[in-house]
Amino acid sequence: MENLPRMFLATLLLFAWMPLHTVQALEPEDGKLDFKPLAAETDHPKRYRLENYTFAWKLEPLRDLPASGVEIYSLTFPSPVTTATPENNTVWAEYYRPKGKGPFPGVLVLDILAGDQKLSRNVARHLAQNGVAALFVQMAYYGPRRVATGPRLLSLNIEHTMKAIGQTVLDCRCAAAWLAARPEIDPKQLGILGTSLGSFMSALTAAMEPRLNRVVLLLGGGGLVNAYWDHPKAKPYLPAMEFLGLNKEKLRKMIAPADPLTYAELLGKKKLLMIAASRDDVVPPSAAKQLWEATGKQQIIWLDSTHVGAAIYLFDVVGPIVRHFQGQEPALEKK
Repeated sequence: MENLPRMFLATLLLFAWMPLHTVQALEPEDGKLDFKPLAAETDHPKRYRLENYTFAWKLEPLRDLPASGVEIYSLTFPSPVTTATPENNTVWAEYYRPKGKGPFPGVLVLDILAGDQKLSRNVARHLAQNGVAALFVQMAYYGPRRVATGPRLLSLNIEHTMKAIGQTVLDCRCAAAWLAARPEIDPKQLGILGTSLGSFMSALTAAMEPRLNRVVLLLGGGGLVNAYWDHPKAKPYLPAMEFLGLNKEKLRKMIAPADPLTYAELLGKKKLLMIAASRDDVVPPSAAKQLWEATGKQQIIWLDSTHVGAAIYLFDVVGPIVRHFQGQEPALEKK
């Protein structure tokens, strides 16, 4: 396992020139799934509750990577939430399946705010190469769910943003149930990984979905209003907040349902690994520290970097991430 970072770099270089392999040997699938909550959800906010929900799904082959031992499929199913944007009402995901019968651990992967999705695809592919099936899920209003002139997940329209966050959590809960039902997946070894914005969505989803027992949060945190109110990047938006009559306390109450810190007790019951940047200029380090402390001071790796600069440490942290989802305790590292 100590060679994982070097293997990951070699894999990236390999994929830079590797042509797409035929998918003729891979078979499409379709079916229906009955989502049923595993426990009473009386403590969950209404926006994150999901009663029995039956949905049809389709799995289409994308590519076969025999040299890497990975098969990649496209998964689609209807969102349990219907919005005014038709494209957003279908959940799109990419399933990175290790070759073999399994059973494999399974992980949901969520993307960053404004990325080109290469990061999440590379992480998902690397997990699958190491025997961890990964399902890269497009969040609400992301990727094929977004139209050029349409709404985004995050905006100054707080009501819309809160609804989009709620939809993302419910979509991911359905995706977790789909993954748990796969014959090649061990339903007792399910997890979720998110980076930056994806880490906040992952924390909320993990807190609400009992199927997910292992969590990796990259460049995330909690206590959002306190962390951002005096942040330099937030200053341009403060006049708009004041115009809308939103002071710090009012905003804190509005944002609380979307703040991972609100659900720290639930999140603390999971196996949690946090990876934070000590000089993060997007998500304040204080936010990461506050969530880490509130969830029981579990595993955390501090990187000596800014938010974007953390990318140079990706090769160093993939090893602990893989081991975490494989059920091993990742060695604590500081960079």
